Amino acid sequence: MKITFPHMGNIWIPVKALFDYLEIEFIVPPHNSKRTLSLGTQYSPEGSCLPFKLNVGNFIEAAEKGADTILMTGGVGPCRFGYYGQLEQEILKDLGLEFELITLEPPNGSLIGLAKRIKQAAGNKSWAKIVGAVRFGYRKAVAMDRIEDIIHWGRPRAVKSREVERIYQAALIKLEQAQNVQAIDQVVDETRHEVQGLELKQGFEPLKIGIVGEIYTLLDPFTSMDIERHLGRLGVEVDRSIYLSGWVNQHLFQGFNKAYKETMHHKDLAKPYLAHSVGGHGQESIGGTVEFQRRGFDGVIQLLPLTCMPEIVAAAILSQVSKSLNIPIMTLYVDEQSGEAGTLTRLEAFIDLIGRGRNLKQEVKYEQRVSWG
Repeated sequence: MKITFPHMGNIWIPVKALFDYLEIEFIVPPHNSKRTLSLGTQYSPEGSCLPFKLNVGNFIEAAEKGADTILMTGGVGPCRFGYYGQLEQEILKDLGLEFELITLEPPNGSLIGLAKRIKQAAGNKSWAKIVGAVRFGYRKAVAMDRIEDIIHWGRPRAVKSREVERIYQAALIKLEQAQNVQAIDQVVDETRHEVQGLELKQGFEPLKIGIVGEIYTLLDPFTSMDIERHLGRLGVEVDRSIYLSGWVNQHLFQGFNKAYKETMHHKDLAKPYLAHSVGGHGQESIGGTVEFQRRGFDGVIQLLPLTCMPEIVAAAILSQVSKSLNIPIMTLYVDEQSGEAGTLTRLEAFIDLIGRGRNLKQEVKYEQRVSWG
């Protein structure tokens, strides 16, 4: 058995740690690319979303390297993600690729059900070994989230933004190679020290933009057309409504672990605008936007794949949130036709808009201070 999995951003680092710990043979699919998307688009239904097509491309490329088993998470509610595994398995079967499918999800909220599926993937490994592997992989996921947030802080502030990217890539390599908890923590500390030690722009206060939306689109740079890097180089500090460890803790572990930047409270924040789940991350996108507004962010960008029903519902409601909370919101749809140049143009226009808005607010506050003495 050679296991593979979807290549969503940097998720391969904690997943690789899990498999290495369990001494399971696995195949990391190549990073998402134009070839991955071309393969997935060729064999996927026309109306399927971009993450679905990339998954299919991932598995075809992994099969070329010898993979025969798919490990992926499941979904509940009206989001199509819950059917991904089965549909992708049938598509691959039609192509002559026989894959076994293992879906990691707590059936009906049962952690015992989740544990049994992990055991299926782990084979004859002891429960102690499995628990240790899950904890180690999860620890890397938390560290990865912390590193990404350090990079979010450094990109707009560094005089030479390319130095931040160099530190980021080196940190990912060191995190992937870390063999124990102490080494993992050391990577985070070293990354923070290196970024803070760079030459920084004096007296510069970056605009702050929160990014909400569907998890695959948020976490995978190829899918988002590297929006976080572009925003950072344009002088914007970004934050996401979803980080990997928070999603894993909420979706798989039912909140029993400590994650980086938990998101479970987003549903409560969304209730005045959307009181029930619409599947996917629709409700969380609204709650995340409310939180960003409360934290004083200058604007919010919603990222979603074309045809994603939960995020389409959220997009319609976010227009009301924008007016109610007086925060600019831009919605970006992505599919196989999306272009990086056009996206960058839209980002520049949005940044110009919110920059003018911030200046206007500062002028009003100054006038109030003067008039009130």
